[in-house]
Order: sequence, then structure tokens, then C-alpha cells
Amino acid sequence: MGEEQQRIQIPRIKLGTQGLEVSKLGFGCMGLTGGYSSPVSEEVGISIIKHAFHRGITFFDTSDIYGPKTNEILVGKALKQLPREKVQLATKFGFEKLDSTGIKINGTPEYVRASIEASLKRLDVDYIDLYYQHRVDTNTPIEDTMSELKKLVEEGKIKYIGLSEASPETIKRAHAVHPISAFQTEWSLWTRDIEDEIVPLCRELGIGIVPYSPLGRGFFGGKGVVETVPANSHLLYFPRFQGEMLKLVKMLYLKVEKLAEKHGCSPAQLALAWVLFVHFVIFSC
Repeated sequence: MGEEQQRIQIPRIKLGTQGLEVSKLGFGCMGLTGGYSSPVSEEVGISIIKHAFHRGITFFDTSDIYGPKTNEILVGKALKQLPREKVQLATKFGFEKLDSTGIKINGTPEYVRASIEASLKRLDVDYIDLYYQHRVDTNTPIEDTMSELKKLVEEGKIKYIGLSEASPETIKRAHAVHPISAFQTEWSLWTRDIEDEIVPLCRELGIGIVPYSPLGRGFFGGKGVVETVPANSHLLYFPRFQGEMLKLVKMLYLKVEKLAEKHGCSPAQLALAWVLFVHFVIFSC
């Protein structure tokens, strides 16, 4: 049996109404170059991406700020060993600066143009399947940002446009300039803020939702409960992994663990199953 036949068939799902189709389970590449723990070697990182692809995942997510810059380079090298036409590649722009001295968000047309050119070069590809504005620049009208992204679609440098962590009003204004195919936000058993406004709006406008941190940034994998959070992890700065709050959310983990035992799976598998089920119920109607 050939390698292609051995691959697990992960269901496909359409994001938005413009034609983007991805594997229902995607792979967020951020952690390969640090953040939640120490970076892995280039060789290991590439092998992980290839392993995910050969298990049926075709939707890979990175950003110019991951690393920073180095994550895109790693993903680009992995793509050289995979069939590009079978991969849906997502990357993001928007963080001009993100370090101990502060944060600077930039959504000006000039920055959009410079960012895509730099990402294409680091990834060593001709186009990006899904290009997100990572965070909204409140000093630049979203219409200006979207107009430049629309030009990039027309030029063939990106195929589809996405937004991350935008307000309902911003989503509406952006979508009026050019259809948004995907909205990325945190959504999991312990983060459900989007369900009142964002989910109905995206459903109304035909925008797909891409949940990030479906495992609660590793919490439902045991981080902070049965596993120690690494000393160099950014997770230590999240309130939910600190002091009294961690003690409170541990009770949630124990309930999920008990339910997972009942169903013969791990807490992480149960958390993913919940997100996949809710996503299917909402967007398959």
C-alpha cells in the first residue's frame, strides 16, 4: 500500500464562501520555534510537520511574529518536502513589534505590502493560501488595510483573506471591502466568549471560524495540572496558570479527565472532540 493510501482521511471543511477548503484539523506551527517551551531543532520541526501531513493534516498555520521570523523559515523548508498544491498554508502579519519593551501593531497599506513580500521570501513560496491580519491596527482604518489585501488577492500573492481577534463591527466593515474567508480566535472548553456575537455574525456572513488554542494552551493536555510548565514558557504569564486561578481551573481539568476516562480517551482528545463537534454543528447546518 502506498504512502498516500496509508494516510488517515481527516474530513475536509470549507472556510468561507470563496472556495477555500482545508482539513478539519489543522496544525499550528508556533510552538516549534518556542513560546510555550524551548524550540525544537530544524530537523525535528520539519519531521513533525511532515508527520502531521502524512496523518491527513493539510492546513498549516504560522506567522511572521513567531520566532520571530524563524517559524516561517522552518515551515517553508518543510513545504519543500511536501506537495505544495495539497497544502493550505496560512500566515499572518500585523505585529511590527512584540517584545519586552512593548507591542506595536501596524495595518497600513505600506506595511501590508512589505509584510507579504517578506513572508513569501521566508517561506520561499509564490503565494499564501490564507493571509490573516494577526491583530487589528486601531490607528489605521480597516478599509485601508483590506483594500491593500484585496490588491494582493488580485495579484495572486494571496488566495484568501482572514482576520484574527477583531470586533464584530470591524469584521462587518472589513467584509464589505472584500469577503473574509476565515476568522481566527481562541475557542475551547474554557474560552467561549465568541459564542454570543462572533459566531452568529460569521455564520450570517459566511465566514469560517478557525479556533486557536483548542487545548486551552496545553491545559487540557495536562500543562499545569499533571505536567510542569517549563520555566521559559510564556504560559507562566497567563493568569489561568498562576496561583489561585490555577487551583480553580484544576477542578475543570479533573472533571474533563473523569469524563474522558468514561469515553476511553485522553482529556486532550475530549477537548478537541468538543471543538470539532461544536464547529460541525454550527457550520454544517
